[in-house]
Amino acid sequence: MRAEGLTLAYDKTVVVEDLTVSVPRESFTVIIGPNGCGKSTLLRALARTMAPRSGRVLLDGEPITALRTKQVAKRIALLPQSPIAPEAITVGDLVARGRYPHQGLLRQWSPADEVAVRDALDATEVTSLRERLVSELSGGQRQRVWLAMALAQQTDLLLLDEPTTFLDIAHQLEVMDLCAHLHEQGRTLVAVLHDINQAARYATHLIAMKGGAVVAEGAPQDVITAERMADVFGLACRVVPDPETGTPLVVPARRGGHIRHA
Repeated sequence: MRAEGLTLAYDKTVVVEDLTVSVPRESFTVIIGPNGCGKSTLLRALARTMAPRSGRVLLDGEPITALRTKQVAKRIALLPQSPIAPEAITVGDLVARGRYPHQGLLRQWSPADEVAVRDALDATEVTSLRERLVSELSGGQRQRVWLAMALAQQTDLLLLDEPTTFLDIAHQLEVMDLCAHLHEQGRTLVAVLHDINQAARYATHLIAMKGGAVVAEGAPQDVITAERMADVFGLACRVVPDPETGTPLVVPARRGGHIRHA
């Protein structure tokens, strides 16, 4: 997947301007950057849920705008930042909606759909919640159910906007481990994350953004440096090897570790 010369705006407010970036095939790409830098906006454009003011998004070399909606949905699944469930829908029914791209006039619900839903529920550990109403769940449980719906779509490309929102640290790591497992199975993942150390631990490819522009991209060890953290986040820190994984670990300086910009 590749974006070329993207300019993205909400009404008259330009968020991203003339941005070009590539997502390597079968990578686990993570987008990092401060609030308001355009991370989620870029993800929406990659998913074709936001039309660029100029530029284009290519999927396997083909303009994504040239594809029909169901063609895109069979190839890209999106977990948005704050999804809203329909009223009075059960967990099982919501996850089953991930199979919509595979339905048609000549193909209704099938055993393969049932298997896909079951596997997605199992993978996110929400099988026991299948008959519960989504509205009755905690924020963390709902987040896992939405991820299950995206998994049930069975796409090769999965876009995740802050997938660990509302989760405690243990469940955050479970979700990230699940994402890593999906990547190891050959899927391409693109995620927006706020936790720099989780991004550095799990990503194979990092994209750092600031002010609507890409300031660095590449392997975590090349992108995560003390100098770049100061530039992008205004964060005074040390970057040391993670004792568990050897990946870059950001250790903020004392007293908050913020750099005041003049």
